[in-house]
Amino acid sequence: MRVGVDVGSVRVGVAASDPSGLLATPVRTVPRDPAEQDSGGADVEEIAAIVAEREAIEVVVGLPRTLAGAEGAAAQTARTYAGRLAARVAPVPVRLVDERLTTVDAHRSLRDSGVGGRRQRAVVDQAAAVLILQVALDTERSSGRPPGELVRTDGRKPRTKDRHR
Repeated sequence: MRVGVDVGSVRVGVAASDPSGLLATPVRTVPRDPAEQDSGGADVEEIAAIVAEREAIEVVVGLPRTLAGAEGAAAQTARTYAGRLAARVAPVPVRLVDERLTTVDAHRSLRDSGVGGRRQRAVVDQAAAVLILQVALDTERSSGRPPGELVRTDGRKPRTKDRHR
């Protein structure tokens, strides 16, 4: 079982896979702890509890890049959050995966299914987490390799794909 996380400035969407790693489903939306935005607080603890409760073997956190692949402030926020989560759930590995357009896709899917307005805001983060996790599961199944970039808790930078070749 894997857990997917969509980090937002106000809420964090959480999804989980089935035990075989084929299908991602929504779990819950966790409010960000405003007092601990930079250090990770109650929200990180709640996600760590979900990881433990579900006996997850991996956590996948969405990394919001621009369409050109660049990383801005939102990507740095996701990297920092993933680092704090990785330190909290160790030894369970945490990976960052490209999440371009997942929130846009989640809004579109919810709107198309008849969920709108306030109800959409309540579940869009979960829907985005589902999309992030499903892409990661599908990528791993098709390539045979874990997707994205491993978040290191030892302070060292991750190895790039080019070094593996």
